[in-house]
Amino acid sequence: MPDRLDATPPPLPASPRPVPPRRRGGFGGFLRSLGRGINLVRLFVLNVFFFGLLAVFLIAIYAGSRTHAVDDKTVLVLAPEGQLVEQYSADPLSRAMGKLSGDGVKQVQVRDLVRAIDAAATDARVTRIVLRPDKLGAGGFAALREVGAALDRFRAAGKPVLVWASSMEQGQYYLAAHADKIYIDPQGGVMATGLANYRLFYKDLLDRLGVQVHLFRVGQFKSAAEPFILDHASPESKEADGYWLGGLWNTWINEVATLRHIDPAALRADVDGFAERVQNAKGNLAGLAKDEKLVDGIATEQQFVRMLRDEGVPAGKKDQGFRQVDLSGYLAATGLANADVLQTSPGVTVVVAEGEITGGKQPQGSIGGESTAALIRAARQDHRTRALVLRVNSPGGEVYAAEQIRREVELTRAAGIPVVVSMGDVAASGGYWISMNANRIYAEPNTITGSIGIFGMFYTVPDTLAKIGVKSDGVSTGGLAGAFDITRPLDPRVGVLIQSIIDKGYRDFVGGVAKARGKTFPAIDAIAQGRVWTGEQAMQRGLVDKLGGLDDAIRDAAQEAHLGKDVNVRYAEKPMGAFERFLTNVGDSDEARVAMSFGIRLPTWVAQLPRMAPEFALFRTAQAGKPNVYAYCFCSPR
Repeated sequence: MPDRLDATPPPLPASPRPVPPRRRGGFGGFLRSLGRGINLVRLFVLNVFFFGLLAVFLIAIYAGSRTHAVDDKTVLVLAPEGQLVEQYSADPLSRAMGKLSGDGVKQVQVRDLVRAIDAAATDARVTRIVLRPDKLGAGGFAALREVGAALDRFRAAGKPVLVWASSMEQGQYYLAAHADKIYIDPQGGVMATGLANYRLFYKDLLDRLGVQVHLFRVGQFKSAAEPFILDHASPESKEADGYWLGGLWNTWINEVATLRHIDPAALRADVDGFAERVQNAKGNLAGLAKDEKLVDGIATEQQFVRMLRDEGVPAGKKDQGFRQVDLSGYLAATGLANADVLQTSPGVTVVVAEGEITGGKQPQGSIGGESTAALIRAARQDHRTRALVLRVNSPGGEVYAAEQIRREVELTRAAGIPVVVSMGDVAASGGYWISMNANRIYAEPNTITGSIGIFGMFYTVPDTLAKIGVKSDGVSTGGLAGAFDITRPLDPRVGVLIQSIIDKGYRDFVGGVAKARGKTFPAIDAIAQGRVWTGEQAMQRGLVDKLGGLDDAIRDAAQEAHLGKDVNVRYAEKPMGAFERFLTNVGDSDEARVAMSFGIRLPTWVAQLPRMAPEFALFRTAQAGKPNVYAYCFCSPR
C-alpha cells in the first residue's frame, strides 16, 4: 500500500482577542523613558570600563613580550616626582592605575634611587647621570643625604653627574649640590630661604564651639598638643624648635658650601639677604644663582641637550634628544626591581617602619603595632636572616603599638640576631621608642629624633551641647561609671587617673632608654622632657651611636653577624602577588608611556578608586572610654 500524506488540515488558530492600544505619554511613559536612559548610561559606563581594562591587558601582553634594554653610551636620567619614601604607601594597583591615567602616585623609594645609582656606577653602558630634581617634593633632608651619598659614589667611579632644572627650592638644591655641574633655565632660579616650623592653633575656635580640651603630658618641651590648649607657641616650644631647626640649617649651609666650594659665611649672608639681592639683580634669579656660584650655567632644556650631544652622547629615540634610560626602565633592565624577591641566601634583612604608629594591622607604608611587629617576628624566624636592620622614619604615635614593636626588637636580639637601627628623616618620640633596644643606632646629621615624652588628650563637649539646647543627665552605679562620657564635664578623678597613666608611660620611656643606653634615669630625664634633637645633637647626648646612612647600618649589622664583605640584603615586606606584579610591569612599560603620549590613558577617577582611605591615621583607632596615650612629635620643618 503506497505511502500517503495525512491530509487532515490542522486546527485553525483561535481568533485573537483585541488588544487595547498602549497609551503613550503620561507619568508611566516618563518612567519608561527614564529607565531606558539609565540602562543606556549603565551600558555605556560598563563598556568604557571593560574596553579600558581590555586595552590595559592588551598593552600588558605586548609589553610582556619585550624586555628593557640599555644600550652603550646611555645616560641614566633621574627625574623623581613627589616624595622620597622608604616604602610605598600606595598598593601596586593604585600605582599602576595612577601611571596609566597620568595621575600617578607621586612617591619614589629611596632604596630604588640608591640601588640604581650604585649599579650604574659599575655599569659600562651608563656614561653619566642627568638629575632633574625640579619635581621632587619637599621632604626631610636625611633621605636626600642618602641619595646624595650615592651620587658621590657614582662620581668617585669617574662618571659625571649633571643637573638641569627649570627651578629649584632649597630641598631640591640640597640634592643637586652633589653634581659636577648644575644648569638652570633662564626663567628659573634657586630659592633658598631657611627653615621654619609654624603650626595652627585652635584654642579660640574650640572655645567658641564650647569644646573643652584636657591635656595630660610629661615633659616641659612636649609641645605636640599645644595647638589645642593655647593660641600661640609656648616659650619652651620656641626654644626647643629654634635649637633643632638651627642645627638642621647649619648642616645645610655647611654641606652645600663644601660641595660648591663656597665660604659658609658668605652663603648664609646670601640667603639672609636674598630679597635685597634679588632686587639688585632686577629679579633675574638665574643670573643671581650663577653670580653666587650656586649654578654653573644658564641654559634652556634644548641648549642642555645640545651640550650633551656635543660631548658625544648619541641621539635618542624619536621623542628623546639623547640616548637615555629612566629610573624604572633601568631597574627593570638590571633586575633590581625584583631583587628582594629573588634573594634566597642568608644575609641582612631590612624592615621598614615608616609613618605614624597606630594599633592593629596597617597597610604598607605605615606602622601598625601588630603588622610591623609581625614583620620583625617573621624576619627573625626566617632562616635567611642573620642580622636585622630596622629602618625608622616615624614621628611616633600610640604608645602601646610602639611597645609591641619594641618587644619584637628585644626578642630578636635575645634570639642571637643583631639588630641595628637606621634613622631616616625623623625617628622621634614613638619612633625613638621602637629604636632604643637595638645593638646600635645610626642617624644622619640632619635626622630629627629625641622628643622623649608622653601626652594624652581628652575632649568634653557639655558646653557645646548647651549651645544647641541639649543637656546630659542620668544615674550611675559608681563615682567613675560613665566618667569618660564626653557629654559630661571632666570629673577631677578622671584627670588624676589619666595623668597617673601618662606619668607611668614617661617613667617607662625614660627608664627604658636609660637601660638600653647604659645611663641613669636622671641623665636621660635631663635630655628627654619631650625635647627634639637633630641626629648630630642626639649623638652628642648619647641617644645615637653613630652618624651614617642605611648602607652604614647594613655594613655594621653584617659585621656584627660575621657575614663578610659580600652581603645579601633583602627587604621584608608583604610580597606582591602575580596580578599585582603584572600591573606594576604594565605601568612601567615603554608601551604604556607611548600610549599616554598619544593621549590614551585611563580616566583619572579610575586611579582614585583604590586610594579612598583616610590619610592621617594617628587618632583613627581611638575608642570611647579607653584612654589613648601617645608619644608623637609634630616636628616637620618647612
